[in-house]
Amino acid sequence: MKCSRCGDMIPEGESYDFYGQTLCEDCYIGAIEPPRSCDVAAVHSAKKSRAIAGQTGTEGLTELQKDIYNYVRRQGKVTKPELAKKFKLAEWELDKQFAVLRHCELLKGRKEGDKIYLVPFDAE
Repeated sequence: MKCSRCGDMIPEGESYDFYGQTLCEDCYIGAIEPPRSCDVAAVHSAKKSRAIAGQTGTEGLTELQKDIYNYVRRQGKVTKPELAKKFKLAEWELDKQFAVLRHCELLKGRKEGDKIYLVPFDAE
């Protein structure tokens, strides 16, 4: 059986049904408890953990997170749909990556008119 969300194979008896979708455990957890980019406790935890580990900037991030951060930094501002298309990511996967970058205070969202852009955290 294949996960409807990520496409990974699911061993027999280890699938979860979520609104008609067959999901693996990781995707099920992500579906019922999606990442929240604006989470004060997560920001505090990420900042403390990174400080203890001596990490600054993009240190400690995955290659995908570094690529997303560097792309947004170069572009100045990017919408989520543009970013999802550029990196070939599903919306839920981009939300997960953005949450990490937001908790590390590297990127943030900014509304301009009727659009929301992802921008570097230090952008005005």
